[in-house]
Amino acid sequence: WLGITDGANACVAIDHYNQFRNDVALMKRMGLTAYRFSVSWPRLLPGGRLATGVSSEGIKFYNDLIDALLAVGIEPYVTLFHWDTPHSLEEEYGGFLSERIINDFCEFAELCFWNFG
Repeated sequence: WLGITDGANACVAIDHYNQFRNDVALMKRMGLTAYRFSVSWPRLLPGGRLATGVSSEGIKFYNDLIDALLAVGIEPYVTLFHWDTPHSLEEEYGGFLSERIINDFCEFAELCFWNFG
C-alpha cells in the first residue's frame, strides 16, 4: 500500500457487515425477492468448534440480517460454506483435507440450524 499515493487499500470493501440495513433497503428498491449469502464459520465459531466458544456478535449479525430481509419480503438463501474454514482447523489437521472436519462442520451446521431456522 505504500506505493499508492493516498494510501488507499481494499481492507474494507463494501462493508456489508456494517451497512447491511442500507444494502437491504437497496435490494428492496431494486425489486429483489431473494438474496443468497454465506454464513461465515469463523465469524460464529472463531476457534472452529462449539467448545472454543460461540460469538454472540456473529449470531446477532446473521439474525439481524435475516430479520431485515424478511421484513421487506426478501427471501434469504443461506450458504453454509463459502471457502472460510476457521484457521485453527486448517492448522490443526488441514481443514477439508482431513475427515476430522466432518464433526466440526456438523457442529457449525447445527449451530446455524438452531439459531437461524
